[in-house]
Amino acid sequence: MVLVTGASGFLGQHLVRSLSAQGVQVRALYNSHAPTSDLATLPGIHWMHCDLLDIYDVDEAMQGIDDIYHCAAIVSFDPQKREEMLHANVESTANIVNQAILLGIRKLVHVSSVAALGRSGDEHKLITEEEEWGDSKYNSAYGMSKYLAEMEVWRGMGEGLNAVVVNPGVILGPGDINNLSSGLMKIVYHEFPFYSKGVTSWVDVADVVNAMTLLMASEIEAERFIVSAGNFGFLEIFTMMANAMGKKPPRWYAPPALTHLVAGIIVLKGKIFGTHSLITKETANNAALVSLYDNSKLLEALPGFAYTPIDTTIQDMARSFCNSYKK
Repeated sequence: MVLVTGASGFLGQHLVRSLSAQGVQVRALYNSHAPTSDLATLPGIHWMHCDLLDIYDVDEAMQGIDDIYHCAAIVSFDPQKREEMLHANVESTANIVNQAILLGIRKLVHVSSVAALGRSGDEHKLITEEEEWGDSKYNSAYGMSKYLAEMEVWRGMGEGLNAVVVNPGVILGPGDINNLSSGLMKIVYHEFPFYSKGVTSWVDVADVVNAMTLLMASEIEAERFIVSAGNFGFLEIFTMMANAMGKKPPRWYAPPALTHLVAGIIVLKGKIFGTHSLITKETANNAALVSLYDNSKLLEALPGFAYTPIDTTIQDMARSFCNSYKK
């Protein structure tokens, strides 16, 4: 029996669909977001409500489990969620790790992020898995929460836990219209005119799932792997999205000062009208940074593994998004 935390989230949904198709028996955990009807009826997937901050819930959920995919995390760039995210992402991971050691779990695959590798602001540096976290004004609260959560997993490895860590870039793919991936599509769909000069890593959700399942089945342990199809500028990604949906791509360069002004206006508008936007001062900061990541380690560790071209991913996303999004 395999345990998947965060199974009703974006990555979790794709993972449980893949495991179901392989005939794997899965205990799929959810908390605030119950599975949709199509997920709830997947063969071999047994859904269970669980609060990962409740150690008794965690203990019950992990009884009879062999392997764990830990996907659950709060992903937010809202400054009001900073403390909640830092607490929940770290403590839930600590609970999973502690029970995994206690119950003798065979293997854990932990989903971290490239954000957990930290950002130095050096635009020419190629970031690898050897990168050490350092305090920096370029780091996000989300990145810090994922770094601290990852440290709980490494602590567990020191206590005998068999685990592997994956650090995906920005995960793209079709799915829930309200996820981060679709949030980017919404911005482009409505022809947001500004762009920044930021660069980061991007990856197809199916490739993340494939990497996770291959690492779970391998003899590899006590390693971390950047999962990235490549480094692309936000303008390049948004232009591909716009072209795939027949929309105008961003056309006006926004220097950092203007980016922060626009983000501030959008945040203020959200507070007044009670709405939430993907564009915040923190995401504006991220979008202005050039962060380059080296994806060679995973390709060397898994010789049969290959990444989906990012333009193919975006074409698939656009078709799914346009079929389901109502303006």
